[in-house]
Amino acid sequence: MNDGTPSRPARNVELGASGEEFQNLHEFVRKARARLNQNAWDYIVGASETETTMRRNRMALDEIAFRPRVLRNVAEVDGSTEVFGRRLRLPVMIAPVGALEIFDPDSGAAVARGAGRFGAAHMLSSVSEPGLEATAKAAPDALRIYQLYVRGDDAFVEDVVSRTIDNGYAAFCLTVDTAHYSRRERDIAKRYVRESRIRATGGDFQKGLDWRTVKLIKDKYKIPLVIKGIATAEDAAIALDHGVDWIYVSNHGGRQLDHGRGSMHVLPEIVDAVAGRAKIMVDGSFCRGTDIVKAIASGADLVGIGRLQCWALAAAGEAGIVRMLELLEDEVIRCLGLLGVTSLTELDKSCLHAATATNLPSVFSAFPLLDIEPYRY
Repeated sequence: MNDGTPSRPARNVELGASGEEFQNLHEFVRKARARLNQNAWDYIVGASETETTMRRNRMALDEIAFRPRVLRNVAEVDGSTEVFGRRLRLPVMIAPVGALEIFDPDSGAAVARGAGRFGAAHMLSSVSEPGLEATAKAAPDALRIYQLYVRGDDAFVEDVVSRTIDNGYAAFCLTVDTAHYSRRERDIAKRYVRESRIRATGGDFQKGLDWRTVKLIKDKYKIPLVIKGIATAEDAAIALDHGVDWIYVSNHGGRQLDHGRGSMHVLPEIVDAVAGRAKIMVDGSFCRGTDIVKAIASGADLVGIGRLQCWALAAAGEAGIVRMLELLEDEVIRCLGLLGVTSLTELDKSCLHAATATNLPSVFSAFPLLDIEPYRY
């Protein structure tokens, strides 16, 4: 990816006519299921306790309908956006996911390269291989953001922020919704604990994290700061008071606090509270082009892709990431055209309408053609 809009492959006029292996997004899910053992699979599809928050993420998206306009010239439709001074093909950020190495040996490096090749942003989790420096070296031209779980004192945080800057990351992200590690009951029921969890240290630093660390980073460093895990207007206002550049609306894919609100239920509250004073990211079960369009129309600037990233990586590695983004782009472009708009800048709340969800929400409900055999715990 360069500073201009990345080139796009020619589209087939007739869908399904190409020789590409993956032509529907659910095909990544199906192939990933065939390749992964139950422990790795549960890491993607699972959430905390009753998994209510995860299902609400999907329900919140499905409770939004479109209001299309017609007889508008949509012969040319552009799904690109500009963030961090870079032009992206889609308003998409590959969201931070830990332990990507269980899906592909190249882990975060493969995802960063794939995102860069396509023209999307990438956020690397601090608990994913191959680490800050190696990922930067693997994808030097990608728009990269680094996300941290705090596992040490102020000197620890300062060291990581400095290394983030030195390695050319566009922004630094602090995750704030993991003060206590949740009950992932799929794992508990199998008596399974990942090796990385056994080795993990420094959890008390995350439990003790407060706004003082946000102030420390903003006072000392010039890199744009993202706060991930904001779920209320009150906390968004405090973040603005601290000069935070990006508010990241997220409930960790439903993997932390159970019985939380869906991200798209939270987003309008945050947009109103921020009122243009910061940029906004959002994630939480976004896995179709229509999902992305709904988020942008609701006021988000970037949309994080989490689970779908893992399925694509497990199915086909770096090439799977690129192809997944190509399919998302195709869905976005068609959605925009059918809404009667030619670019993301034309989207606003007038394109949306509250509706009744028609699908029973689940981690797979965006893919009604998919049938995954349930595991008996």
